[in-house]
Amino acid sequence: MARTAALGAPAERREGLEKVTGTARYAAEHPLPGRVHARAVPACVARGRITGMDTGPARAVPGVLTVLTHENAPRLAEPEDATLALLQDSEVPHRGWCVALVVAETPEAARAAAAAVRITYDTADHDVVLTPGHPSTHEPEEANGGQPTRCRRGDPESAFAAAPVRVDVTYRTPPLHNHPMEPHASTAHWDRGRLTVHTSSQGTGDVRRVLAGLFALPVDRITVRAEHVGGGFGSKGSPRPDVVLAAMAARYTGRPVTLAYPRRHLPTVVGHRAPTLSRLRLGATADGRLTALLHDVTTHTSPVRSFVEVAGTTSGVMYATPNLSFVHHVVPLDVPSPSWMRAPGEATGMYALESAMDELAGELGMDPVELRIRNEPDREPAGGLPFSSRHLVECLREGARRFGWPRGARRAEGPLLIGTGVAAATYPVMVSPCTATAEARPDGTYLIRVNASDIGTGARTVLAQIAADALGTPLDRVRTEIGDSDLPEAPVAGGSSGTASWGWAVHEACARLLDRLAGHTGPLPERGIGVRADTSGRADAGSTHARHAFGAHFAEVAVDTVTGEVRVRRLLGVYAAGHILNSRTARSQFVGGMTMGLGMALTEGSTVDAAFGDFAEADLASYHIPVHADVPDIEAHWIDEDDPYLNPMGSKGIGEIGVVGTPAAIGNAVHHATGARLRTLPLTPDRVLTALTER
Repeated sequence: MARTAALGAPAERREGLEKVTGTARYAAEHPLPGRVHARAVPACVARGRITGMDTGPARAVPGVLTVLTHENAPRLAEPEDATLALLQDSEVPHRGWCVALVVAETPEAARAAAAAVRITYDTADHDVVLTPGHPSTHEPEEANGGQPTRCRRGDPESAFAAAPVRVDVTYRTPPLHNHPMEPHASTAHWDRGRLTVHTSSQGTGDVRRVLAGLFALPVDRITVRAEHVGGGFGSKGSPRPDVVLAAMAARYTGRPVTLAYPRRHLPTVVGHRAPTLSRLRLGATADGRLTALLHDVTTHTSPVRSFVEVAGTTSGVMYATPNLSFVHHVVPLDVPSPSWMRAPGEATGMYALESAMDELAGELGMDPVELRIRNEPDREPAGGLPFSSRHLVECLREGARRFGWPRGARRAEGPLLIGTGVAAATYPVMVSPCTATAEARPDGTYLIRVNASDIGTGARTVLAQIAADALGTPLDRVRTEIGDSDLPEAPVAGGSSGTASWGWAVHEACARLLDRLAGHTGPLPERGIGVRADTSGRADAGSTHARHAFGAHFAEVAVDTVTGEVRVRRLLGVYAAGHILNSRTARSQFVGGMTMGLGMALTEGSTVDAAFGDFAEADLASYHIPVHADVPDIEAHWIDEDDPYLNPMGSKGIGEIGVVGTPAAIGNAVHHATGARLRTLPLTPDRVLTALTER
C-alpha cells in the first residue's frame, strides 16, 4: 500500500475533547460503589523513632473507619524500593515519611482525622544541608540508571594547568520539585483476591510488578490502569506511596479506597531533583580550542534509597577535547529520596557546562556560537563511538539566523538592561523492549493495543499515526488502546524513550499484519485477524553509534535595575531530533520543556530548612512555576534528520531536550545584560540586585 500523510502531520490529540469537556477520568475520579477515602499522616520530625501513637481523637471523627499504623497495618514483603516500605516499623528516616493512614467515608473526614492523630517521637540529630567539602562525601559505585560515575581521557589536570586560557568556576542548583497538574492519586479495589488499581502513573506495568511483590500475588491477579495522567515529569515514573497505601487500605477495609495526595505533601513523598554543586574547569588555546574539560559534581541522596544525579555525563558528549574528566560524588543526608525530574542530570549538568562555555568565550573575546562550533567533535568524546547523527552546528546556525545573531552590545531602556544569550543542548536516545498487537477488523478499521502511557504528550495520537503510516490507511481508521497493564507489555513513559519504544513495536506489528493480510483471501473473520510484535533483543541491543538529540537555545532578557526582576522577552529553540512524528504535539513538547527550563532559571527553587529538615517551599504559593504571562514570545523549530540507527520511524525523544539548554541561555543573557555573572539558580530579584550592587 502507498504510504499515507499521517506521519509528521499536525494531528489533533484524540483525547482532547474529553479533557476540555471534563469527561476524561483521572485516577481519583472512579466512584466505585462503597468507595472511601484515605489520608496519609506525615512525620513531623526530621529523624527519629515513633514512641507513642494516640489515634483515639482521629477515630472519634464522624465517618472514620480506621487508622492504620505500623502496629496494625498489613505486612508487606520487603520491596526493592525502600521508599515503599510503608507503615512497617517505627523508624522515621526523614520529615514527611508516612507514619499513619486514616480511612474515612469522605475526603473531609479523612483530612480532619489525619490532623487529629497524636504522635510522640524519640528524635535524633539530623543533617539535611548539602555543603561543599561535606565530611560524608564519597564517590558512589553506581549512578542513576546504572550510568558510570566517572570518565577519564588523557591527562586533564596537567592539560588544564598548562592551558593558555582557563576557566575554573562552580555552579549551584537547588532542590527542584515535580508539580504535575494532577497530584499523585490512586483508587484501589480488591475483589475475591484480585486487585484492581486506577493510578496516576507513567508506567502501569511497573506498578503491577511492584504491587505483586509487596502483596505476594501473581501478576495476573493484578490490573493497573492509567487511562489519563495529568503530567508526571518523572515523578510518576515508578510507583509512589499513594498506590501502595491505597491498596493496603482497600485490603484492610474490604472497600474501594481513593488516596489523593494534597500538593503540599508532594515534595517529600514523590521524589525531587537533587541539588548540585558543579565545578567546571575548561582549558583552551588562544584560538578557542579546548585542551581540557573537567566536570566534578556533588549532590545529595537519602538514607532510604540511593539516587545519584548524573549531572556530569553530558560533558562527555558535547565538545572535542583530548583531555576529559567527569566524576560524581554524593552526600547521604536525612532528606526525602531524590528521584527523576524531567531531564534528570542533563538539566543541571548542562546548565553548568554551557554557562562555563559562555565564560570561556568571554575570556577569549570570542562569539559564544563560534566557540561551540569550533569545538565540534567528530566522535563522542567520552565513548569514542561515531555519532548516528549530529546536527548541533546546524541548530546553532539556524537559531542564530532566526534569532538575529551575532548579538550587539547590551543596551539600556531606562532602568532596564537588555541582553541576549545562547546555549547548546543534548539528550541521549534511549529505547526499551516493547510488545504490541495489531488487528484488522471486518469493518475495515484497525485496533492497536500496547500498554503505553499518555502523560499529556499525545501518545495515543502519535501511535495511531505510526500505525496508519505503516498500514497505509487513513488515520481515522486506526483505534488505539493504551494505559492498562492487561495490554501487551510496554516500558514506562520516561527518558524521552516512550514513543521510540512503543512506536517500534507498533510499526512492526502493523508490518506483520500487512503480511498476514496479503496472504488472506475472502472476508475477514468476525473476530478479525491479529498479530503480535516483540522488540526484545533488538530495541535493547547495543549500538555501534552514539545516539543523541541536539539543540540550540537563544534568549533575550530585560533586567530591571530597580527591582532586580528578570523578564524573558524572547526564547527560541532549534532542535535536531530525528524525524518529527507529529508537528503539533512536538512543538508543544519543545515549548513545554523550554518553559520548564525558564522556571528553573528564574523562579523555581526549594530550601531545605536546616532546623526542621523540611522543604520550605511546599506549595505553588511559595514554589513559583512560570505562567503564560512569563513567556511572552517562545518559538520552537527543528531540523529534520534522517538517522538510520534509531528505530523504524527514525525518531528521537523530544520530551526533555527543551529543558536542557534553556537555563544556561537565560543565565548567559543576564550576564550579557548586566556584566555580572550569577552562578546560583534561580536568578531571583534578591540575587540579581546583590550582583548589580557588587558590580
